[in-house]
Amino acid sequence: MSDILNRLADLLEARKSVDSESSYVAKLYAKGMNSILKKVGEEATETIIAAKDGNKEELIYETADLWFHTLIMLAHAGLKPQDVLDELARREGLSGIVEKASRVE
Repeated sequence: MSDILNRLADLLEARKSVDSESSYVAKLYAKGMNSILKKVGEEATETIIAAKDGNKEELIYETADLWFHTLIMLAHAGLKPQDVLDELARREGLSGIVEKASRVE
């Protein structure tokens, strides 16, 4: 799974130096984090609707869009998919209740 995430991360990083008129991702970067976050929110909503409607194909499609735009958000913030995977690995085997209680708030 991390192979595709790493390839996408590399592609998204490369798009940071591309003309915003030639790349959708570069255009999002140029608009800034607020525009990226709006897109993540839009894709999250579409994913929720697809799940609620029970359409598996649409759910897969919308989840892919959500993940893609989340990767753009992470890249814009200087993060990589591996950072999230490391956090998931850290949490593996922990009770959700215990993990949540251990966070500094």
